[in-house]
Amino acid sequence: MIASLSGVVKSVSGSSAVVEVGGVGILVHLSPRLSASLTVGLSTHLHTTLIVREDALTLYGFESSSDRELFELLMTVTGIGPKVAQSALSVFDAPEIISAIMNDKPSTLEKIPGLGKKGAQRLILELKEKVRGFASSSAYAHGAGSWREQVNEALLNLGFTTRDTDDALDLVAAHFGSEIPSTDIAVLLKFALQTRGRK
Repeated sequence: MIASLSGVVKSVSGSSAVVEVGGVGILVHLSPRLSASLTVGLSTHLHTTLIVREDALTLYGFESSSDRELFELLMTVTGIGPKVAQSALSVFDAPEIISAIMNDKPSTLEKIPGLGKKGAQRLILELKEKVRGFASSSAYAHGAGSWREQVNEALLNLGFTTRDTDDALDLVAAHFGSEIPSTDIAVLLKFALQTRGRK
């Protein structure tokens, strides 16, 4: 198994990149969020999972080993393949997915492209016990009480409806993308308020 690769980024598209390793260009499928963070001509290090099919060998890349482990765990769920698993990590960060599973929130997971209502319910049913190990790991300790939960609670306390809050959180995620983990909660909340017409 190819667990990681390091090399120079030769080209980038919306959902993949070619990384040159030892003179060989390797195509790696990435989430749009991760793909957008790469720069052609600069070096990168990616954690990877190789999916072997009868007609193809497909390499998927991740920013961290924890994201890769969650991707592999998601694929153990009935009906979830690599595309849906990667979509999940494109829409939400790992702590958000884990939180939605542990707190039994299928409506959150339904926003993952290709999953649907029944898929979200099945994902929770099959992974609720398994994700407890992820939630207690050091990699996700900092994700406890993720930005989404904190901003959500603040907006609800300010009198916003659940629907308005969900819409605002989606706009925050789309605007800040991969910068969210390093962005102060106060900045995220301010942006969320601006999307709802308050400053």
